[in-house]
Amino acid sequence: MSVLREARRVARIAGFGALTSAMLPALVAHERLARPSERGRVRDRWVQAWSRAMLGTFGVRVTTLGAPPADGGHGHLVVANHRSTADILVLLREFGGQMVSRADLAGWPLVGAAARAAGTVFVDRSDAFSGANAVRAIRDRLTAGSTVIVFPEGTTFPDDEVRPFHAGAFLGALRSGADVVPVGIAYSRGSGAAFVNESFPAHLARMAAASPSHVVLSVGEPIAVPDRTRAAALRDRAHAEVQRLVRAARARVDGA
Repeated sequence: MSVLREARRVARIAGFGALTSAMLPALVAHERLARPSERGRVRDRWVQAWSRAMLGTFGVRVTTLGAPPADGGHGHLVVANHRSTADILVLLREFGGQMVSRADLAGWPLVGAAARAAGTVFVDRSDAFSGANAVRAIRDRLTAGSTVIVFPEGTTFPDDEVRPFHAGAFLGALRSGADVVPVGIAYSRGSGAAFVNESFPAHLARMAAASPSHVVLSVGEPIAVPDRTRAAALRDRAHAEVQRLVRAARARVDGA
């Protein structure tokens, strides 16, 4: 690794630690002081500010096509393809809300504390009991009018092909009356932020050392969930729409 890339990696990881360590207790304090009815909005503002700061720290520039749905008093299930650790920051910056994440993240130093404070729903996909609890948590948060963000592919992949979706989160949408917001994500070719068949620590280290990146976020129209719809049908409709939006994002980022 060149001296410049190593210096960039060290500076960005240090920036991540400093910003998160400073903002996490401030979030907790402000949320506790807020009225119960306002705590979700307070958390969203802090999480969005943290995400913007992290994207700036890691040199990730975001272009958004479309717009998040207006807050109509009901929940939104945001579903997207998953191509980078930075996806989490990009989506939280745009939508606020709460993520669905792998269970082991809860125990990671600093990252786990930040995820817990942000209201993350943790799920172990290899454990049926954990999966059922996650579906209930998603349903409850959507019923309360929150935005929940999930990567239904279940893990990160290195290209624009959207892999089959797991159906669990769509059960939560069906049981809550929430709509489904499809999102497609594409990174500029050769981006150091995009995943390329590596372990998570290697991916994070490479992203920290990389040159600035450009990502396009293509937001589709909300899918209203009709009565008597099966989770599999809703999942497949959302999958097709996310794939279409990925193609739109790819065209934009390659033409930028």
